[in-house]
Amino acid sequence: MIPARWASTRFPGKPLADIHGKSMIRRVHEQSLQAMSLDKVYVATDDGRIADEVKSFGGDFLMTSEDHLSGTDRLAEAAGYVDADIVVNIQGDQPFIEPEMIDEAVQPLLDDPTLPMATLKQKLTDPRDFDNPNVVKVVTNKDGNALYFSRSRIPYPRQDDPADIYEHIGLYVYRKDFLCLLAVLAPTKLEKIERLEQLRVIENGYKIRVIETEKCFSELSGFSVDTPEDLERITEIFKKQGLES
Repeated sequence: MIPARWASTRFPGKPLADIHGKSMIRRVHEQSLQAMSLDKVYVATDDGRIADEVKSFGGDFLMTSEDHLSGTDRLAEAAGYVDADIVVNIQGDQPFIEPEMIDEAVQPLLDDPTLPMATLKQKLTDPRDFDNPNVVKVVTNKDGNALYFSRSRIPYPRQDDPADIYEHIGLYVYRKDFLCLLAVLAPTKLEKIERLEQLRVIENGYKIRVIETEKCFSELSGFSVDTPEDLERITEIFKKQGLES
């Protein structure tokens, strides 16, 4: 499932933003189709303009309510229309997500039937991202389960000890029954403070397995487009890497 809505606060109409000749939603869809672990790919949207774009390149879409307050709620509604055991939430603002990254995130739920949810992380290397609130960070325990997600720098280096900082890549894999449960749980305090839905899972005592991706093959692989400025940064990366499309 690729949730896609028009009314983004920071970037209205983001799914249809042109990225070197293709809409962002088309690029996400094309990347998703290449993942070996997926049986089907749908765009879940509440907007006819997005549905028309998906139709134009032969993709499948599901229309959802305009009243959802979160992508999780939209995903849960869409998941109710399909027969599936595991549902993958592929963010509609990650146009260059590697198909292998999707497979990495799915594998823990195939290996461990007790896990309700999994996601990905990668080590941050650009100092501009360390304190950027649009780049979400994650810390985990020794078993690889999430301790916390934040828009702030975590862990904070109180002394001069070096600390690796990991970016959370917003790709989520759920057991369908857990996704349906999550959608009816009330938003939690930390979730509302940070504006991060995944904190609802932790605050209610459930596990999120976080896998450090080994399939992030380029600077673009885990890149999220949150603002128009991010599109400009993509152009910079394209020029630097000599990419055409």
